Amino acid sequence: MSLQTLAGKQIVIGVTGSIAAVELVKIIHALRRRGAEVRTVMSPAAAGIIAPDALTYASGHETITRISGLVEHVIFCGDEGTADLLLIAPCTANTLSKIACGIDDTPVTTFATTALGSGTPVIIVPAMHHSMYRHRALTENIRRLQEWGVDVMEPRIEEGKAKMPGMEEIVLWCERAVLGRPLAGKRVLITSGPCREPVDDVRILTTRSTGLMGRALALEAFRLGADVTVVHRDTFPCITNIPVDTADEMFNAVLEQLALMNGTDLYISAAAISDFAPKIVDGKIPSGKPAAIELEPLPKLLTEVIMRFHPVTIAFKLGRTPENAARRMLGEGVTMVLMNPPETMGSSEGKYILLDASGRTGLDGTKEEIASRILEKLIQNQT
Repeated sequence: MSLQTLAGKQIVIGVTGSIAAVELVKIIHALRRRGAEVRTVMSPAAAGIIAPDALTYASGHETITRISGLVEHVIFCGDEGTADLLLIAPCTANTLSKIACGIDDTPVTTFATTALGSGTPVIIVPAMHHSMYRHRALTENIRRLQEWGVDVMEPRIEEGKAKMPGMEEIVLWCERAVLGRPLAGKRVLITSGPCREPVDDVRILTTRSTGLMGRALALEAFRLGADVTVVHRDTFPCITNIPVDTADEMFNAVLEQLALMNGTDLYISAAAISDFAPKIVDGKIPSGKPAAIELEPLPKLLTEVIMRFHPVTIAFKLGRTPENAARRMLGEGVTMVLMNPPETMGSSEGKYILLDASGRTGLDGTKEEIASRILEKLIQNQT
């Protein structure tokens, strides 16, 4: 079951006349799985692409195709409106420019005018041909909307089109818009996943880490409003990804990022960084007979980060009985340590003990749930 990040939240989706409107049923279901109540409003052009009944079925509420005497735009997006967010997806070049210029001639633009006037959060998800997206007037209108506090998502540029981002990205931006952004203005730097140390031309030395916890923490920090950078060998949506492979690359990339950022507000050491690097053998170690691999110890990145930049730090300590080592980490400047047994590596769930200045807290559940509770505890401690 998905984490109910949007429980108790009402999201109105404004749908305009892009062919991408055919994706709306899936997006509505994704938002509802997160606990949101979804209402839909369509422009006449959108109703020519996807039937209003399809969105009614997906949302469980009658789709609005015209503003009636019930003044639906005021009910949902007015000063006393019930909506927590107006999501306009897909948004054509025509509708985007109308909103930026205060033109109000479809149900969707009427909702947008009302939401902007009342301060209801608005997210716009452009979808159009790439040549239209590059139009200078459109570029200026996007900038204008952003200056008003509207979140305008970056499209995917493929096949000559500016397409809507993936469904996960849209859901993440919706969560970010309605969760209060307690980490707004904060910079978060995370190391995540395994490192891969070359042994010879074909073999590597690595760990069972999959980066699931790093991913969960990165996306939760984004939901909560932070500017997130992750140093790892994967790609997560909505955040800045710095690709690395070996521990040496991770060490150098983290210190370079911290220097460029002039430090960070929060450093999360979630990677299973290699403790040793093999002495690399030229070619391929012959098979069929015993072989020895010489290992050299590597410097501790966490120690270097704390000594040089002094950020608020979350670290992990793996082991069956790691508490003494975890307490030493607290004494060395780590803010919070998560102790976990080896079984959590590669698993979507786990049991952790959170150790900080206030004591011990047991955590268990999916890694998404654990990440949410870690950052919730951190925010509570910092306020």
